[in-house]
Amino acid sequence: MNAGPQMLIGIGAYLVVMIAIGLWYARKSNNNPEEYFLGKRGLGPWVAAISAEASDMSGWLLMGLPGVAYFTGSGEAFWTALGLAAGTWINWRLVAKRLRAYSQTAGNAITLPDFFSNRFHDRRRILMACAAVMILVFFSIYVGAQFVTFGKLFGYIFGAEDYYTAMVVMGAVIVIAYTLLGGFMAVCMTDLIQGILMVCAILVVLAVGFLRVGGFAGAGAVLADFPRFLDIFAVATPLDAAGNPVSAKAVQQVIAGKPLFGAGADYSFLNIVSCLAWGLGYFGMPQVLVRFMAIQNTGKIKESRRVALTWCVISLFAAVSLGLLGRAVFPGLLTTAGSAETVFLHLSRDFFPPLAAGLVLSGILAASMSSSDSYMLIVSSAVANDLFKGLFKKDAGEVLVMWVARITMLLVTVFGVIVALSGSQSIFRIVSYAWAGLGASFGPLMLFSLFWKRATLAGAVAGLLSGGVTVIIWKEWVSKAGGVFGVYELLPAFIISSLAIFAVSLCTKAPDPQILREFETAESAEF
Repeated sequence: MNAGPQMLIGIGAYLVVMIAIGLWYARKSNNNPEEYFLGKRGLGPWVAAISAEASDMSGWLLMGLPGVAYFTGSGEAFWTALGLAAGTWINWRLVAKRLRAYSQTAGNAITLPDFFSNRFHDRRRILMACAAVMILVFFSIYVGAQFVTFGKLFGYIFGAEDYYTAMVVMGAVIVIAYTLLGGFMAVCMTDLIQGILMVCAILVVLAVGFLRVGGFAGAGAVLADFPRFLDIFAVATPLDAAGNPVSAKAVQQVIAGKPLFGAGADYSFLNIVSCLAWGLGYFGMPQVLVRFMAIQNTGKIKESRRVALTWCVISLFAAVSLGLLGRAVFPGLLTTAGSAETVFLHLSRDFFPPLAAGLVLSGILAASMSSSDSYMLIVSSAVANDLFKGLFKKDAGEVLVMWVARITMLLVTVFGVIVALSGSQSIFRIVSYAWAGLGASFGPLMLFSLFWKRATLAGAVAGLLSGGVTVIIWKEWVSKAGGVFGVYELLPAFIISSLAIFAVSLCTKAPDPQILREFETAESAEF
């Protein structure tokens, strides 16, 4: 038996377990929308913590982030990881407890748009509709990024250039199957398992890899030949055949097995701030925030925060190390930014027998599945509960709402496949776009909703729309001017959204006394 089928056996064993969990929770999670979308607020601290972080990191953790470290060195990857670790801690420390209490105080909201609508007494559901649309747009892009991950994984296993059929069959169909069946609790329990598997996979490959190259000293000796590759205040510059810095689709020149690099470039203060800005995205990530809403009670949050931060720090910096290790092991193997994102695949296949490699590679499948299932569930809840029932058919029954949710999942799956087939094969870049859109749309709004009683409905709508629109405009047009305008689009969009909420709120009528009473109740509420 050759390597491909044996690896598939290892991955297949993992998939059987995930489907079994979906079937089990299908018996328990289909009674009503609150069970299906929020698990009746019954998450324990470990499930809440690890499922939140695993759903957030996605295939980006095992492919996108190591790929950046492999191709351009430690600079961008390190500062991005640091920003995300800081954002994780602040989000759990600042937002989690307050949102858990406020979401129940404000009409027992079961989705993020539902919470915003209840928080501002949005009787015409304008804010709810805008929030649902933003979730639909940016999460659909996010799902596409996960399908790119599936494609790279199965394309590598089969050694085929045309990997899209495998992507659909082994990725999208499996994820949608157990998400449709089991709902929120199936997603969270599988995410717990997948989160543990992701970290174990990274650490096992790292341990074996460093033994292969002679430890840190051996890896460092190889990487020292590449100018500024290990300098966190620099970015390494791969060179193409003409001696120019490699562009998005160009190929790095390799001579006698050694890749060519230029002198490297300083990573400026603006570049560092741009990477650290990734951490701002956490305040607006629905897949994380909904776990805060679903945790059993506010007393469990402190334990959850410790678990989440530990998991996040270990996984992020192990992923960066994985990319650097990959360059030491395979200096000239991966010669484009897109192919660099397969470094974990090559390390796993090189270090382990095929069957064991299949189990290790399940970590990638775990990372993508743990995210795409959450994204599908959140999009379906936004469309079914917030748009369909909240705006168009307010008397819709629970059965109809859940059917609309399932149909939405199918449509989002199709759209995600289209995104994956659009030509962009960089997981890191697709995720960065969707992350910015969600972070700028919902991050400032969440903070102002929880901590500023003077925020108004008009200000909330202005902040939500200005954040999302700024991301698109900045990414597609403004950033092309370069210089200071080349900053990661999340940062300017977050600032503009915050200013819009503040300014418009001050220019409009103050909230009515009932809204203020709910705000004050949530400040001290314990659930």
